Amino acid sequence: MKILVLGSGAREHAIILALRAEKAEHEIFVAPGNAGIAQDATPVSVDMLDGAAVTAFANEHAIDLVVVGPEAPLVAGVADVLRAHGIPVFGPGKAAAQLEGSKSFAKRIMDAAGVPTGRAVRATTTAEVEAAFDDLGAPYVVKADGLAAGKGVIVTSERSDALAHAAHYLPSGPVLIEEFLSGPEVSLFFLSDGDTVRALSPAQDFKRALDGDEGPNTGGMGAYSPLPWLADQFGSEQAFVEEVTRDVALPVIRQLDSEGTPFIGLLYAGLILTPAGVRVIEFNARFGDPETQIVLPRLVTPLSELLLAAASGTLEDQPEPVFSDDVAITVVLASEGYPEAPQTGRPIEGLADAAAVEGVRLVHAATASPDAPGGSLVATGGRVLNVVAVASDFRTARDRAYEAIGRIRLDGSHFRTDIAARVAE
Repeated sequence: MKILVLGSGAREHAIILALRAEKAEHEIFVAPGNAGIAQDATPVSVDMLDGAAVTAFANEHAIDLVVVGPEAPLVAGVADVLRAHGIPVFGPGKAAAQLEGSKSFAKRIMDAAGVPTGRAVRATTTAEVEAAFDDLGAPYVVKADGLAAGKGVIVTSERSDALAHAAHYLPSGPVLIEEFLSGPEVSLFFLSDGDTVRALSPAQDFKRALDGDEGPNTGGMGAYSPLPWLADQFGSEQAFVEEVTRDVALPVIRQLDSEGTPFIGLLYAGLILTPAGVRVIEFNARFGDPETQIVLPRLVTPLSELLLAAASGTLEDQPEPVFSDDVAITVVLASEGYPEAPQTGRPIEGLADAAAVEGVRLVHAATASPDAPGGSLVATGGRVLNVVAVASDFRTARDRAYEAIGRIRLDGSHFRTDIAARVAE
């Protein structure tokens, strides 16, 4: 197939690497991509937020499938324009993408669908925030209602910090004050064609910047898959997946369909396993980052077949996706100052040495080619790249990942040293 992937981060690189790993030789374009992605796909100068421009490119180059990676093009309605012109696109339309674009919308859909989630209060003023704090109590959970690139959430026992977070986002729109839920968190992806869903393998990511889940919230500092400990509570990972499919994914997809806003694409369910059962923390309308980087390397079923079936409304004809027994972990290399004020423009050395470690692949998130030919790649953002390691067991995978990341040199960079430590014991 001819495939156009929209996006410039590690999630998009991981999708492209999975497509490249198939037996079929696809012709893959990316808009805009990054320096690492450019080694695996052809970058094109198309504004991914401009539905007309993306459609024109797709028509001109006879694109068979468009895959929308990040949330911004979805909320901008790019998928709607493509569908209106008969171009298969993996990604929900603007209305359904509000499942991620608006926390309030997501809560309303969950309430209507009977999906288990925590209590939430929508606040538009400081006084309403204070009243919600009094109602729900500490610890305080405050979420920006709109998109915030993974940084719009704070969970704290300090009321002053929670108020400051709310005050930061209130000028831009409402915030949600949510009931605090405790327990291990799980990310679970569902492919949807608007009617049928197919689950991928569960993963767990690490949001805090520092070891021991300390420090500020980030877009994710690492992840691993599968989750063997799910068997302790649910009997098996498969039983967990079946429960979430029945109680979360299908009700939400059917509710959206009943409202005339079918969800076609990737439903990301952020879940927490509380003593009272599984609860939804949030939904995203696209592949999660960094979980995609470790779920897709384990996928045996050709990704292109699944994405095209979802985009074409034929997912019910696809069997459940098959995954290998291998495990995968990823560790994120972040720039100095991330997440508050990342330093950019610094050279990255040792990439070839890192990639030479057995079972390791490098997935680029924010890299660019140097101005002068022959120089090192440079970092252009906070999360610079992912070291992904695959092995038959977690201990070996961790050893490989940390050996590889130890070979990379980026002045001032940092990474967590405890990714998947517990499952590797």
